[in-house]
Amino acid sequence: MRDYCIRTATPEDLDGARAVMLDTVYRDFGTGYVPRWHGDIIDPAAAYLEPARHILLVAVDPVEGAVVATAALDSRGPAHPPNPRHIAERFPSGETAQLRRVYVRPEHRRRGLARRMVGELMAFAEADGGYRAVYLHTDPSVPGAEGFWRSLGKVVHDGREEPGGGQGIVHFEIPMAK
Repeated sequence: MRDYCIRTATPEDLDGARAVMLDTVYRDFGTGYVPRWHGDIIDPAAAYLEPARHILLVAVDPVEGAVVATAALDSRGPAHPPNPRHIAERFPSGETAQLRRVYVRPEHRRRGLARRMVGELMAFAEADGGYRAVYLHTDPSVPGAEGFWRSLGKVVHDGREEPGGGQGIVHFEIPMAK
């Protein structure tokens, strides 16, 4: 088993992190890059490295020396629209740590990387002292995503249960340690 190095991203890691993120939105989501959804991917330094309450983690393969996974957290709650109003009201910006870009290259999946990275993001959110909730949403059509998040948190809204299936997005809250 490889001993991946999980660390806070540095400016030198950003090209590798961006590649993991872009590959994921093209391959797993099938949407490709959409500016209104993925602006943080193009400028991860401004989104995650510069704001004090934000963080971007990377996992580096010790054999390849390449970034193979990402995980980020920011203080922006989910916006309405496109998210349901009650979700935006429940998870306001500034009080909500939103998990984003938890992506692992397919050949490095099922090795505990995402779980370890989420654990580090949770510790970051709890140490901040200003977050009262941890939120994320996922596309359940991505293989393994829904089951992974269900193992860590609770569903607070399943868009598939809306009339017509809504956007099909599943919204989660991950409990913080008290």
